[in-house]
Amino acid sequence: MAMKLSCAFATSLQSHQHARVAEELSYECAWFYDSPPLYPDVWVQLCRAAEITSRIRLATGVLIPHLRHPMTTASAIGTLVSLAGQERVVVGIGSGFTACVSMGRRPLTWRYVTQYIEALRGLLRGEEVEWDGGVIKMLHWDGYAPKRPIDVPFVIAAGGPKGMEVARSHGQGIFTPFAAVGGFDWSVALIMGTVLDEGEAPGSARAIDAAGHGAATMFHYALEHRLLESLEGGEAWKAVYDAVPEKTRHLALHDGHLVGVNDRDRVFVTGDLLAKQGLAASRSAWRERLAALEAEGATEIAYQPAGQNIPRELEAFAEVMRG
Repeated sequence: MAMKLSCAFATSLQSHQHARVAEELSYECAWFYDSPPLYPDVWVQLCRAAEITSRIRLATGVLIPHLRHPMTTASAIGTLVSLAGQERVVVGIGSGFTACVSMGRRPLTWRYVTQYIEALRGLLRGEEVEWDGGVIKMLHWDGYAPKRPIDVPFVIAAGGPKGMEVARSHGQGIFTPFAAVGGFDWSVALIMGTVLDEGEAPGSARAIDAAGHGAATMFHYALEHRLLESLEGGEAWKAVYDAVPEKTRHLALHDGHLVGVNDRDRVFVTGDLLAKQGLAASRSAWRERLAALEAEGATEIAYQPAGQNIPRELEAFAEVMRG
């Protein structure tokens, strides 16, 4: 396949080590999630990865603007560039789903995201920028940040017409979950799941450990987008969370999000569901799915492994791509 192979991590305390494994397996880029209620600081883990890798590109997958002042982000980008080199750094940025909803907020407006991107890029060019009523600029002397301009590509996590327009006007590429978007020279499709061993059932303990988070995420995605009626078991799953007070329901919904299967989700995450959603599949089935994503316009696959043996998941998926 002509598509590039990358990996995406629900950023853990071991993600820097997993990035090194991915580099050894010839993955081209490692995307690190940015959701503070769920994962360690994305910049700390990216910098730790930079110190023990030499080739793989390191990317935020993706930054959510309201979490950090643009000057804080510009300084963080400079720090990562100083460790990894400008050619290895990618800035993924979006309007927020997990990082916003897990804290009881709705995603940001694309107008705000656009303003943030413009301010951040201005800072990286070494310009004076107006933000929040004041004029700011990267004032770092030599030895405190790389010289400006700092030129790194931006990839926009987007869905819907407004997001697509921002990706075209303010990014070098687009990042989308579960599906591919055509019409971009750089189109990253985020996928998750596990490659089954020969003869392994999709309901095995190993498969549920490695892919169950994906099924739980499908329920959550369907809830947020009013699609539960089209998902088998969706209404029963929703009823479990309806029992949680609305004020704190978002906390329960994000328990183990993109990491594993929490106690509320466990009864609904079965081998049958994993098989139907294509989250636990054979090597040949995965190759068919990847070929379909490529035909839809994907130029890069960002595979998110999970479970107790992430190196195994990375290696198995790399074998599928090589095949």
